Amino acid sequence: MTIFLRDRPTASIAPALATLAALTALTALVGAASPASASAPGPPPAPGPISAPLTGPAASPAASLPTPATFLAAPAASLPTPATFLAGLTTSPAEPAAYPSPAGLAAPSPAAPTHPASAHPASTSTPASATLALPRPTGPHAVGRDTLFLTDRGRPDPWVPSAGARQLLVSLHYPARPGSGGAPAPYLTTEEARLMLAQRGLEGVVPPAAVAATRAHARTDARPVRGRFPLVVLSPGFGTPRATLTGLAEDLASRGYVVASLDHPYESTGTQLPDGRLLTCAACERVDAQPDMAARNRVLAAVSTGRAADVSFLLDRLTGPRPSWRYAGTIDPLRVGMAGHSIGGNAAASTMAADRRVDAGINMDGTFFAPVPARGLGGRPFLMLGTDAGHRPGGEDGSWDTGWARLDGWKRWLTVRDSGHFTFTDTPVIGEQLGLEDPDVPLSGERSAAITRAYAAAFFDRHLRGRTAPPRLLDGPSPLHPEVVFHQPRPRP
Repeated sequence: MTIFLRDRPTASIAPALATLAALTALTALVGAASPASASAPGPPPAPGPISAPLTGPAASPAASLPTPATFLAAPAASLPTPATFLAGLTTSPAEPAAYPSPAGLAAPSPAAPTHPASAHPASTSTPASATLALPRPTGPHAVGRDTLFLTDRGRPDPWVPSAGARQLLVSLHYPARPGSGGAPAPYLTTEEARLMLAQRGLEGVVPPAAVAATRAHARTDARPVRGRFPLVVLSPGFGTPRATLTGLAEDLASRGYVVASLDHPYESTGTQLPDGRLLTCAACERVDAQPDMAARNRVLAAVSTGRAADVSFLLDRLTGPRPSWRYAGTIDPLRVGMAGHSIGGNAAASTMAADRRVDAGINMDGTFFAPVPARGLGGRPFLMLGTDAGHRPGGEDGSWDTGWARLDGWKRWLTVRDSGHFTFTDTPVIGEQLGLEDPDVPLSGERSAAITRAYAAAFFDRHLRGRTAPPRLLDGPSPLHPEVVFHQPRPRP
């Protein structure tokens, strides 16, 4: 699951000369990011009646926003948190044990001594002119993006009942006609970026506007390619915005999938609705308020099963008789998959257990707080893709051993050497461009993105399209991705 820590130790301020040199190097690094888009810009047509881009009122002043809650620290038996640092710019903080810390996007907060093992000069800002960019999608199609704001009137919000009916904010990426569409789709709003950075201890180090302006490759109001395509639902980690899975969503869409990425309200550092309201992580506060680990785990299991209900409602609105999306006709309702990061991966299994419409699932480094049912998943395929340090058979997270034994269909258990919990998101790519590195997670942002994209696409190509053309990545170790390890645990006696 996604864990963020408050009260990180403070980095000392380095001499001005060293700071200037570090900033010069950082400017050169981030200035090399390519801002190119996958399709040429054009004048945007009038938006459809049911597809609403995020263009709400101006953000509220920072002082008026709720303070993000402290997130749950995992049991002492969990993996030690990797020391994170701003390469050449900050010191490595000492942190309490927790699994896992945000690999690649973490920095000290201003109020404690520095870790004695590191003495890098510190900087308190990133150049506002830096251009951040996601890797280009690898498929043959240009990519369009719509945003849906849906209300499930049959279900109150589980975390803030006074808010009324459960609401969902969904990004839809889809194969688009080249040259169509308007402006590049935004990555985050500035306030969403600010709250995400603040929870990682990076407020005042990285400008929120720079992260919010990260260049994605999808275009708003792009015309879809003719045809019907499999649907893949993406669910992010606990406390993490859906935007952190944008790189994977764009890549799958470029390969011929419709991809629906959800923000589950009150389960993220910040979700800004089209009307300008900003929802913070009430679910995180609920977890933090529990008296012991068993109680916390029960709340986290409820997060996973609650997300399954979110996805079932979304499928109703995308594939039912009265769909809410103007391009719903491009979705083949008989070919549906789901992938998630951290607790979103647990939610993929929970959704498959509750909804037969989901044909295949991927858990990317998520603990099964809500266990895989003893009866299995009805013979449907499932991929477990995780860190080699944390999710090897017999490792720290025993829920994977239990889950593996219960999976009753096609299945693979893969781990990635030198990876971290956030390897399977956009975090390493963006962090690398900002000069943020984690010495305990040496896998580069480029390799992180390449591996995640390749294995997710290979899995869905096989199980939603029946494609097994070379390279057959899921048949065994591949020289294209030597970091990926295949596991085949023997059944327990």
